[in-house]
Amino acid sequence: MSVEQLLAKFAATGAESSFHGRHIQPQILAGLDGSNWGLAAYEARGGYQALRKILAADGGDGLTQDQVIATVKESGLRGRGGAGFPTGLKWSFMPRQFPGQKYLVCNSDEGEPGTCKDRDIMQFNPHAVIEGMAIAAYAMGISAGYNYIHGEIFQTYERFEAALEEARSAGYLGNKILGSAFNFQLHATHGFGAYICGEETALLESLEGKKGQPRFKPPFPASFGLYGKPTTINNTETFAAVPWIIRNGGAAYLACGKPNNGGTKIFSVSGDVQSPGNFEVPMGTPFPVLLELAGGVRPGRTLKAVIPGGSSAPVLPAAMMMDITMDYDAIAKAGSMLGSGAVIVMDDTRCMVKSLQRLSYFYSHESCGQCTPCREGTGWLWRMVDRIENGHGRASDLELLDSVAGNIMGRTICALGDAAAMPVRGMLKHFRHEFEHHIEHKTCVVGAYV
Repeated sequence: MSVEQLLAKFAATGAESSFHGRHIQPQILAGLDGSNWGLAAYEARGGYQALRKILAADGGDGLTQDQVIATVKESGLRGRGGAGFPTGLKWSFMPRQFPGQKYLVCNSDEGEPGTCKDRDIMQFNPHAVIEGMAIAAYAMGISAGYNYIHGEIFQTYERFEAALEEARSAGYLGNKILGSAFNFQLHATHGFGAYICGEETALLESLEGKKGQPRFKPPFPASFGLYGKPTTINNTETFAAVPWIIRNGGAAYLACGKPNNGGTKIFSVSGDVQSPGNFEVPMGTPFPVLLELAGGVRPGRTLKAVIPGGSSAPVLPAAMMMDITMDYDAIAKAGSMLGSGAVIVMDDTRCMVKSLQRLSYFYSHESCGQCTPCREGTGWLWRMVDRIENGHGRASDLELLDSVAGNIMGRTICALGDAAAMPVRGMLKHFRHEFEHHIEHKTCVVGAYV
């Protein structure tokens, strides 16, 4: 069943009539497979028309830097890496008249558990990222850029390097691009697999050859970024959305989604579903539609809970998720985050204590150790949850868990501490009874360890 049919089916229930009759085609992952990632196939899909448009390469009037930024602002495009910050507004922070070198960086360090969209974009549609970065560089007067690619997806790094070579050979990168005065050099960099390097300032430190640890802010990267120069950093999916926006207009992109949440979004759906994968749907798509696209939960099972935005987002129970639309504002109102768009589905066989044990271990392991609340606190969280899971929990542990989580949040240089604390608080808020059962009965409420 197509996205359009699912939206119409959902609208027919009266639950969300504004979706009735909506027609939308994927903008980033449309019609892609392993054989059509190259330049010729991308150009056949309209690739690099947006870059030609802004540079007046086909005899047009071209677009000024201000016009490009205004179009992106109008589109309602928000950062697809997790924070959801308005992209056009971020671009406007770049001091375009700065006399020295400025940098553009793509954050492809996709380390959030449950997230696998960026690697698919670079594997199957790498030129969309390249064109988006070139357009962004033009808009902000930047002549050098880097794509920082996660250290454990080397095949994707090689694919992106091959696409870069195609773009250079065709005149889409380099000096005097398409005969204009615009110069832009773009390079790929292989990361080191550390989760913390997904934080933008830790990424910059790593890109400079240093240990990947977050910087204090301010100063922010727009004024003091890579090598101390003004720098703009966006996520892979964010850049990949830009060519469609320039070709079709900001208003058209905004109309694909909903107010303040323009365009489509790629959701990585995993867990207890029959057809896990990446699904590109309009922002504001009802969660039941997304769940049905992923095949629904396993036969004979019922939906129990969903982590809607990657492992750092607070969990939400099934009853809440079935009434939610997949956009930044609706999920924030429900008490969680859209984040990176990693939707982790859990059915009624899943133990919330076991799930939190695994998540807490991850954040304890990945803490860079720079901040005491995170370095020590994430270890405490994991050890307490591990104790409860293994039948040694105490009644006082639940209040202590909440207290430790509260003393981590907002007290660290970057958001990793918050990312470790929020799943704890979400689990205790919605599934406290499972933790109490573990402590009192020394066994799992679902009847078996899974």
